[in-house]
Order: sequence, then structure tokens, then C-alpha cells
Amino acid sequence: MSDAPVLLKSQRFRAERESDWRRLEELLKDLEAGHRRKLSDDDVIALPVLYRSTLSSLSMARSISLDRNLVEYLESLSTRAYFFVYGARTTLGEQVAGFFLRDWPAAVRDLWRETLVSAALGVLGAIAAFFLVLRSAEWFYVFVPREMAGGRGPEASNAELARTLFDSDAGHSLSLFAGFLFTHNSQIALFAFALGFAFCLPTGFLMLYNGLMLGAFLALFFTHGLLPQFGGWVLIHGVTELFAVTLAGAAGFRIGWAVAFPGDKSRMQAASDAGRRAAIVMVGALVMLGFAGLLEGFGRQLITLTPARYGVALATALLWGIYFYGRWAPARSAVIEQRSGEP
Repeated sequence: MSDAPVLLKSQRFRAERESDWRRLEELLKDLEAGHRRKLSDDDVIALPVLYRSTLSSLSMARSISLDRNLVEYLESLSTRAYFFVYGARTTLGEQVAGFFLRDWPAAVRDLWRETLVSAALGVLGAIAAFFLVLRSAEWFYVFVPREMAGGRGPEASNAELARTLFDSDAGHSLSLFAGFLFTHNSQIALFAFALGFAFCLPTGFLMLYNGLMLGAFLALFFTHGLLPQFGGWVLIHGVTELFAVTLAGAAGFRIGWAVAFPGDKSRMQAASDAGRRAAIVMVGALVMLGFAGLLEGFGRQLITLTPARYGVALATALLWGIYFYGRWAPARSAVIEQRSGEP
């Protein structure tokens, strides 16, 4: 007998509001079935109103302790409606397009200070190694592992070095060397990002080391009178590849700086906030490394004239420069912005 008043109260409560719940449920069925075009303008306007009405009913049902089945039904209905009222309204294709057209370039622009620091360390390493190797050839193997050099060391003759840049008979050896360089740069990029949390120190070392190795090769080919030819050989894909490594370093610096100087936030919260933007940059850097791999695998093998190689390098430099820093590039990223909503 004690359950009768509760049951009567629940029935009256349902009778007064059930029509709104049923209409909301019908709209959700159409949306979940992918029939969005069947919704009229009135339906679209009514959806958030019905959602809030259902939330109000749920709150009242809980406060007056109505039967559990009704509360569970309203909870389920509210949860389903929430994802259509406040959830993402874009398709996968729209999200991918948004990443390339808005989120990625905006994230890179936001990390311009870290990018400058990352690039400066690479240039500093290249200059230092260049002059050290010019002074003494013994420095070359300090910066470049012998297995990576693959016979391209101070002991090689001009003819042997030239063959690695142009001779099709050396194509297999050239591909192995280029593949080794690509793998090396990819690992540097991943580690520079992953180790950024350690107060930027490992990231800074990796950026410096990558520059040291490049400077050693520049000095080697310079001493053999092949610097312009080597520049064309490496830059046809190196502009994209080295820029990707630089951006990965910038992403690592952003996280490391947030950990070292969290401000009013906890270190964990500061790292999490910085990681959102840095992760977007890192995902884009991986895309760039894939593009660089295509340039290395096809462009450099098919384009053997040094001026043409420089032309491709210049084109890619302009492409990335305009894409990331041109006037069209957005200043903010929608992915980072938080959208508040009522659960």
C-alpha cells in the first residue's frame, strides 16, 4: 500500500509531460538513423527546447523520488539528446578539412617563438660543425656515425662523392643512404616531441645534434667542391623534412616550457593545456615527413639536374611559408577552444 501514492504521483507526472518526451525521442530516432534532412526548421528549433524540458523533468523526478524506471528513462533520453545539442555536428571529412585549413596552420603560428628557438639551435649546430670539420676532418665522425656515412667521409674522392649525387648506377646505395637520413630525422622528430616534458633539455640537445650532423655533411661536400650539388640533392626533400623536425622540436619546447614554468596552474594541468596545441603541430609534422618521403622516393630520383632540384626546394619552401604564415592563415584553432555545455 505504501507504493500506491508514489505510483499515482509518477503516472500524473508522466501524463503531464510525456508528449514532450515522445516528440524528443522521435527526433532523436531520425537523427540517429541519419535522416537529418527530414527534420523541418521547427524540429531543429524545438530540439534544444525539448532537451532542456527533459532535463527539467529529470531533475524534478529525482527530487520527488519518483519510480526508478522513469528516472532511468529520462537519464537515457537526456544523454542521447545531449550529443546532438552540444556534440560535434561535423562529418569526418569536415573535421579533416578543418584540421588542414584551420587547426594545423593556427597551431603552428601560435608556436612561432618555439619554432624560432628550435630553428636557431639547428642552425647553430650546423655552423659549428661546418667550421670544426673544415678545421679538422677528424671531427666529421664525431658528428656522423660511420654506418650512417656509408663511405661518404673525408677519405672519399671527389668522383665517389659525385657518383652518390648523380650516377644512376649508385641508385641503390643512394636510396639506402637517403632512407637512413629519413629514418634518422623521423626519430629525431618523435623523440624531440616526446621528451619535451623534461624541461626542454632533451629537445634542445636533439635540435642541436641534428644541426651538427647536417653541418658536417655540408663541410664534407664543400671541401670537395660539391656543395651546390649536395645542396640540391638534400634540399629537394630536406626543406620539408627539416622543417617538420623543427616543428616537432617547437612542440616539445611548448610542453617543456609549460612544465618548467606552469604559472598559476599545476604542472600536470599546464602540460595538458600546452599539449593540446603541441599535439596538433606534431600530427602535422608527421604528415610533412610523409610528404618528404614521397619527394625523396620519387622527386629526387627523377629530377637529376641541380637547378631543377633547387627549384623544387624553393617551391616547397614557398608552399609551407604561405600555408603556415600567409595572411589567409587563421589566428585561432577551433580544436583548442572549449565549448561549454550543460550535461
